[in-house]
Amino acid sequence: MAFRQSSLPQITIPANNLYSAEKVRELDHRAIQGQGIPGISLMKRAGQALFDQIFSDWPETGHLTVFCGHGNNGGDGYVVAALAAREKMPVMLVETSPEKVQGDAERARNFALSMGVEPVTAREWLKSPVFAETSLIVDALLGTGFSGTLRKPFASLICLINQSGLPVVAADIPSGLHADTGYVEGEAVRADSTVTFIGNKVGLYTGQGRACSGNIYFDDLDVPADIYAGIEPLASMLDLETERANLPPRATDAHKGSNGHLLIIGGEYGFAGAPLMAAEAAARMGAGLVSVATRPEHIAAFVSRRPEVMAFDAQSALFKRVLDKAGVLVVGPGLGTSAWGERLLQQALASGKPMVLDADALNLIAEYTPRNVRLNKKSVVTPHPGEAGRLLNKTLVQINRDRMGSVSALAKRYRTTVLLKGSGTLIKGEAGVSLCPFGNPGMASGGMGDVLSGIIGGLMAQGLSAEQASRLGVCLHAKSADFLAELEGQRGLLATDLIDQARILLNQAG
Repeated sequence: MAFRQSSLPQITIPANNLYSAEKVRELDHRAIQGQGIPGISLMKRAGQALFDQIFSDWPETGHLTVFCGHGNNGGDGYVVAALAAREKMPVMLVETSPEKVQGDAERARNFALSMGVEPVTAREWLKSPVFAETSLIVDALLGTGFSGTLRKPFASLICLINQSGLPVVAADIPSGLHADTGYVEGEAVRADSTVTFIGNKVGLYTGQGRACSGNIYFDDLDVPADIYAGIEPLASMLDLETERANLPPRATDAHKGSNGHLLIIGGEYGFAGAPLMAAEAAARMGAGLVSVATRPEHIAAFVSRRPEVMAFDAQSALFKRVLDKAGVLVVGPGLGTSAWGERLLQQALASGKPMVLDADALNLIAEYTPRNVRLNKKSVVTPHPGEAGRLLNKTLVQINRDRMGSVSALAKRYRTTVLLKGSGTLIKGEAGVSLCPFGNPGMASGGMGDVLSGIIGGLMAQGLSAEQASRLGVCLHAKSADFLAELEGQRGLLATDLIDQARILLNQAG
């Protein structure tokens, strides 16, 4: 059996609030206890939503195999099996612990049995001729209550599902994926689609969640809207049009001084490209003036590539004058960690200017500066998970195990906006936590972070707050990558390819 390769997830986002598993359970409770909706009714609605989505995405499906655990997630699967049997469709029901099924899940199981479904064990399924006839698998093994390490038989069943080479649809959340963090401890189902219910879960969209969830569909199961009142989401999903509306229109009599002066600091020997990419991105975002303080050996290349950018020797007397005049700084692209870079970072921090801190600026802060360093509250730090680990003195695994906790811990330590990069980028600011659901694996190439820093710095120079610029900037960055990947493919996508496309998206009317 060959391992299945998932295509780029296309995420349907009907609601932008993202909840923890605990809060979704509270929403369930409100619907059942407060609104008087029987739990089995919600379960049947969930099963119907799954069944409908299967035939919307795979209309030619001929034979289902449904894997059911013993909890309510398994109950959703039992309903799918029952609906298939009622439609005279071949279906095989594989269950793990029928003796443990109780409550609404037991009612759902009885519904399936009443429709003539005959449950089997995984071993019986593998030995049966029906195994070879299966055209799609429904994963209803483990729900949002799962955390920790998989136990038998779930680990082996998940491996079996992943190695089947068949399309997989997950009920509510792929089994093995942590609903609050998007972390996988060992193994999780790699679904082609996930149909999630009542409350959208953070873990579907960040960390390993996107790789496991495939296309994500949300169904509120027709619960009354008032059950959501007072239930605080963990995060909200970003939307480009909403964020773009924060950028003020330009006055008719605007001039270059009206649109801000951004100074980019970086470019140690061997790393000239990083500040140049950041500078070009900032200029394309509309910053009125863009200056770069770098090594003198790089200036000729800067002028040749982008003459609109003012490049000068970071060790010259001009540095202090430009530092005083600039409204916003971007510090870190190609900065290096030598004494040269550390000195420039210290001068930037001492200026008290709003700034974007990235790359080696963060590594220097983690290694050399006092742990209690405090930044201008109008700034943003933009670590990837490795840099976040160094800033928090944690391992990469610890950061990825709890991305939500990590971004909040960084914001608390540095008292400023934090953008934690990675699949499902997170931004923590005064408005709470925002999540970017865009982007694709083609972005795993050098220079992407430098372009993002320039985009954010260019937007800050024009008057957006660090949080607003981060939210809009990450949308422009990721959406541009998605557009280009759709147009030309993911492989070979370069950071500079995004710059012109980001400008187009920025200037589009809502």
